[in-house]
Amino acid sequence: MSTLGLLLLGGSAGVLSGLFGIGGGVVIVAALVAWFKMPIHEATGTSLAALLLPVGALGAWEYYKVGHVDIRAALLIAAGLAVGAGFGARYAQGLSGATLQRAFALFLAVLAVRMWFKA
Repeated sequence: MSTLGLLLLGGSAGVLSGLFGIGGGVVIVAALVAWFKMPIHEATGTSLAALLLPVGALGAWEYYKVGHVDIRAALLIAAGLAVGAGFGARYAQGLSGATLQRAFALFLAVLAVRMWFKA
């Protein structure tokens, strides 16, 4: 796993979180499994660790205790999230409600289809 790839993943998840108001885990878990070939348990634990302060402290701790958290990956993703969310939120302000809603639906559908066939 490259440092740049993990930072870009965090940044992309941050942009999409700010743009669509979604939890970054929707993007992070899917990307870690599909593109970084991380096992689903480790991807889930790593995503929770990246989002640790805002959402997942107890969940991340449970995954960490059994070895399902990549601390380095979680910290790099968190750095990208911190920057990306502001950009996504700023961009969303210039979109109409209908455009944003349609983009969000398309985004979720593409993720769902990809996850379904990669399982």
